[in-house]
Amino acid sequence: MDRRQFLAAGAAALAAPAIIRPASAQTTTLRLHHFLPAGSTFQQQVAEPWARDLAAATNGALRVEMFPSMTLGGAPPALYDQARDGVVDLIWTLPGNTPGRFPVVEVFELPFMAGSATTNSLAMAEFGEKHLRQEFRDTHVIGWWAHDPGLIHTVNRPVTRLEDLQGLKLRFPTRQTGRALEALGASTVGMPLPQAPEALQRGTVDGLVVPWEVVPSLRIQELTKFHTAVPGVPSLYTATFVLAMNRRRYTDLPAELKRVLDQHSGMAWSRRAGMAWDAAAANGLASARARNNTIQSLSTAEVARWRDRTASVSRQWLADVRGRGHNGDQLLAEAQSLIQKHSRPA
Repeated sequence: MDRRQFLAAGAAALAAPAIIRPASAQTTTLRLHHFLPAGSTFQQQVAEPWARDLAAATNGALRVEMFPSMTLGGAPPALYDQARDGVVDLIWTLPGNTPGRFPVVEVFELPFMAGSATTNSLAMAEFGEKHLRQEFRDTHVIGWWAHDPGLIHTVNRPVTRLEDLQGLKLRFPTRQTGRALEALGASTVGMPLPQAPEALQRGTVDGLVVPWEVVPSLRIQELTKFHTAVPGVPSLYTATFVLAMNRRRYTDLPAELKRVLDQHSGMAWSRRAGMAWDAAAANGLASARARNNTIQSLSTAEVARWRDRTASVSRQWLADVRGRGHNGDQLLAEAQSLIQKHSRPA
């Protein structure tokens, strides 16, 4: 290389944008622990693409290693504390796994609040920055979101009206959904979602409420025969999720890695997750149709009956959060407004 070539190469190097060039000792690997199988929408369509984006943006300096199905130990309700205590770096969980611990986020889990997963998730992201950071202060939250509208899936009895729910044993995901089902006349059974398939097989429950998204990964379409949707927006229910990181692990990240992680958090994360959940719903519906299961929707008149029966659940939540020093009416109105805002076409 002559002198002119050497100088030109040096100038090009100085003009090139800075990227992270990790040595093996500088590579940071975060362990992400969650409760669903490796084939779930969360891992396949959300977490793994997110991990690839982080690795690409940092030239491999920031990596995320997946640990599905509670392979690092413990039960799903322990996940949040595993992140808080530094047992793992990252967790994905339902706040509803620890009933009453996160009362403010439950506003999105009240009956007849939910829109699409994307709508719910974007509304939660905006709401969360203002109202949820304090509630989840023991960790650093990457993102909040909620799933697509939930349905009722039953083994032997179709549900088309209130009377069909009387005494039906249904597994429920959160305490607000459990309260709604009880108000409708069902008998509720609480358990982590991974236990639901065995409960269906053993007859411990007659059915469960989950969205279409999760149906194939747990073979719900094989274990139930009837699927009842509550049409319209807002729909019957949703459950909220959180991706949370150990606070010290986040604080100790090198500044450049923290910057990249922040760019892939918040609204960006919620949009990614919500869109993935909505897209996956079609697969769940197709899996039930392929088995010739019965798929039905409640009539408009029946939806009105259900809304009337479950109104007491929202009143109970309002009284609960007021007792904890929150302005529940304001929180509910703001959550409803954000769902309406994000339901409108962009």
